[in-house]
Amino acid sequence: QVQLVESGGGSVQAGGSLRLSCAASGRAFSVIAMGWFRQGPGKEREFVARISWRGAITVYADSVKGRFTISIDNAKNMVYLQMNTLKPEDTAVYYCAADSTYSGGYTKAQDYDYWGQGTQVTVSS
Repeated sequence: QVQLVESGGGSVQAGGSLRLSCAASGRAFSVIAMGWFRQGPGKEREFVARISWRGAITVYADSVKGRFTISIDNAKNMVYLQMNTLKPEDTAVYYCAADSTYSGGYTKAQDYDYWGQGTQVTVSS
């Protein structure tokens, strides 16, 4: 089992920045990659970004490319999501996820095995 705990959410005005953190514990050595997803009001959970466990490969959703940066600190088992130039449409609950059984995909929730409880991000105009 891998336990994930997110932190760093909050409220910010459009154009502002937030940094989300995700702490992984338990069998973190089994993780292949980490991802961030988000779920806005009345919307389905959507892929935001993914990073391989060693940090060599990153992938972003088009909607956040150039504004968000995912990073990883293996020594601390921490994953981060730096969010800049935030927009009201970024408002959502953000979830950290761990992939320990790579299935070939990475943008769907079912591609990940473990989830955090989520952290709310609210961007006001």
